[in-house]
Amino acid sequence: MNAPPERDRRGIPLRAVIPNAVTALALCSGLTAIRFGMSADWDKAVMFVGLSAVLDGMDGRIARALKGQSRFGAELDSLSDLVAFGVAPALIVYLWVLREWNPYGWIFGLAYAVCMALRLARFNARIDVEDQPHKSAGFLTGVPAPAGAAVMLLPIMLWLASNQQWTWLKDVRVIAPWAAFSAFMIISSIATWSLGSFRLRRNVRFEVLVLIVLLGGALFAAPWETLSLIVIVYLALIPFSVARYARIRQLRANAPSPTPAEPASPPSALPSDRPARRRRSEPNSTSE
Repeated sequence: MNAPPERDRRGIPLRAVIPNAVTALALCSGLTAIRFGMSADWDKAVMFVGLSAVLDGMDGRIARALKGQSRFGAELDSLSDLVAFGVAPALIVYLWVLREWNPYGWIFGLAYAVCMALRLARFNARIDVEDQPHKSAGFLTGVPAPAGAAVMLLPIMLWLASNQQWTWLKDVRVIAPWAAFSAFMIISSIATWSLGSFRLRRNVRFEVLVLIVLLGGALFAAPWETLSLIVIVYLALIPFSVARYARIRQLRANAPSPTPAEPASPPSALPSDRPARRRRSEPNSTSE
């Protein structure tokens, strides 16, 4: 019997296991959020969805740092995002309010989860890439999955921030349209800001660092008020991102396209008594 190849005996390298383990932890966190939603522990349910968002932001960076990107990791990440940011928020909001309007309340939770699946499928398949904002311009297409979950859970965070005093937030006539709005935002083609595209100037780096420290302190002191404010500010900035991208797109459309330079003179024909030289490369060959 022939011995297996050396790479099969070595197995999966450690640099590929670590980011996939972080993604699996994000999946576990999303499932745990569903568990706390079923037991009506709304603060813990939202907290574990937030933990999934943190882990989701870490796994890709760890994979790039360790050069452990893989097709398996990309598929696992999509499945984790669907559970943590699609299924979990839909079930939590349904168990919180929407189930009081049966059977119609389930339609809104179901629509949000399906729209999240459609967004992830569109991202993986890269459908209509030409019509979507390019990352090179500093924008994303629609609201990304973690932000979409935060938008969906915003009424619960406001309710927790008010110490459960804002009972109007538990009105199905408010939550059902909000769930429909959240579903629309994640599958829309509007341009939204990409945090990875921001570049800080040297003269404001310390000010931004102080702002991050204050924001972290606010998260520990008043987590629900701070998280609610972050989501509201994010939503308020979307019209500005749409206007900004429209301007960039117009500038790109009006930019003159480069024209190939014409030859100074037409090539002269070779004499009939002189053999033609052999081409060094094929006419369509290119070098990189």
